[in-house]
Amino acid sequence: MTILGIDIGGSGVKGAPVDTAGGELLAERFRVPTPQPADVGSVVEAVAEVAARFDGFDSIGVTFPGVVVDGVTRSAANVDKSWLDAPAARLFTERLGKPVTVLNDADAAGVAEVAFGAGRDQSGLIMMLTFGTGIGSALFLDGTLLPNTEFGHLEIAGADAELLASDRARETEDLSWEQWAARVERYLRHVEMLLSPRLFIVGGGVSKKSEKFFPLLDIRTPIVPATLLNNAGIIGAAIAAGQAAAGPGGQDPGAIPVDAAAPAGQA
Repeated sequence: MTILGIDIGGSGVKGAPVDTAGGELLAERFRVPTPQPADVGSVVEAVAEVAARFDGFDSIGVTFPGVVVDGVTRSAANVDKSWLDAPAARLFTERLGKPVTVLNDADAAGVAEVAFGAGRDQSGLIMMLTFGTGIGSALFLDGTLLPNTEFGHLEIAGADAELLASDRARETEDLSWEQWAARVERYLRHVEMLLSPRLFIVGGGVSKKSEKFFPLLDIRTPIVPATLLNNAGIIGAAIAAGQAAAGPGGQDPGAIPVDAAAPAGQA
């Protein structure tokens, strides 16, 4: 079975067919700019444009930058508010004509890292954090995902953590690596206090520059950069779609079979 993974990001929507047994892309990924504003209709069409670049796939996994429950997007912190309570999996399924699974973008990246990257063969409580436009989180207990944790929205110093410690905050405020690392350290120590994870995996574009800020962090928990980089969301989305296609044993509640799609706008 060939599965297409599509990752909706703040600046781009990118996708590729994925070998879910080996965790590798089967073709060069294709990317289009994320529409501005990123409302429901525009993003659905952007995803369709990416999907149209490929053929021969049986199902699709799509990431979303927010909480996703039963295929419905329940938050919209960094996208257009039209996504609040949108039946995303159903809308994508209707537009693409294939079964679609939708899951949180950080969860997808974490799924890929636990299956094929820095979290592989790790037991206990593992936390994936993506530093980008916001801070995404994915939590795993002995390899099992606990979805939609949204620890990027913890309150730090009276403010949303991602407003202080995201990579966007670093760029917008023109922070030095030392200044930004101090904020990241404060955030990570708060997470340590709450959860005591065995490992932090750091993803997002800034993970490619881990040597600039990892040495500046003084925390107890081991911390490593993600290894799949910008392909993690695509790979994780495809893995989730594969689990959904496997049937009851691997059913993902974010999947909508193509023949079950209702008219647009109905949940």
